[in-house]
Amino acid sequence: MSSNNFYLYRRPRINRKKKRLRESIAETSLRPEDLVQPLFVSSTESSDIKSLPGQKRLNLKDLKLKLLELKDLGVGGVALFPVVPDSDKNETASKALSPHFYTEALQLAHEITPELVSYSDVALDPYTSHGQDGLVDKSGHVLNDETVDILSQMAVLHAQSGVDFVAPSDMMDGRVIHIKMALDEAGFNQTGLMSYAAKYASSLYGPFREALGSTLAKGSDKKTYQMDPRNRKEALLEAQLDFEEGADALMVKPAGFYQDVIRDLENNFHLPIHAYQVSGEYSMIKKAVLSQDLDSQVILESLYSLKRAGARIIWTYFAAEIASQL
Repeated sequence: MSSNNFYLYRRPRINRKKKRLRESIAETSLRPEDLVQPLFVSSTESSDIKSLPGQKRLNLKDLKLKLLELKDLGVGGVALFPVVPDSDKNETASKALSPHFYTEALQLAHEITPELVSYSDVALDPYTSHGQDGLVDKSGHVLNDETVDILSQMAVLHAQSGVDFVAPSDMMDGRVIHIKMALDEAGFNQTGLMSYAAKYASSLYGPFREALGSTLAKGSDKKTYQMDPRNRKEALLEAQLDFEEGADALMVKPAGFYQDVIRDLENNFHLPIHAYQVSGEYSMIKKAVLSQDLDSQVILESLYSLKRAGARIIWTYFAAEIASQL
């Protein structure tokens, strides 16, 4: 057919011909306020994290500087994770229930950058010598109810430090309602609860565990409480339970490999849906960019994909980097 006889009823390219036109009709947007920066807090000197290029374990002095930087960049929030010395770990995670450098870090965030929404990590794995997210019996079985009792006390301790949201990441059954009750009874009914509702037993957490120095005992795993990567409908059950128990926001973790789950939660729950672009996802993308195998624009593309899937808030180690561009 000659060009003179060629006819198209629709030409979608017309709406892409100028940058300002493309910007005005873009279906997905990303703002610095949509991003949460995870930070690792240490009681010792700050140090680089080999498996997470560009990320550091921060002492309190450097944490303060980082918090001020994030505030100036307009980042929405910060999630703090404790790097606990081995000498402070034991089988009962006793250090999790006493004020220490981590609660001091939470208080620091509350005092010097109240504009940032702060999230605390409510889980026992940074404090346990065996690396599990809960107490274990002699056979190595992770105890649900006994763990929930400790998590509830832990959440109150974090609330006393001024954190905006406690974020239980353990996947124990019933922990949302018990934490909520503990917070209310202690007078912290304005402290939010962001639940890791659909946290999968993923292979993408390796760099995070290296950053924390949290090592699982040989031959053990977390598959009895974290979700099976093969399951989708189960995530709706977990999210429904957390919703009914009073969670203020729901998390899908990891993010990029689980966009179908993000969309499912966004379609079914009238709560903010968070997505955590985890350490393994960050590491793969960052190293590909550093080696110039991929253009740096892939970082923004990865975050747009999560927003497009339905995430309202994205936890990403790229938060500061991308906020400076936005």
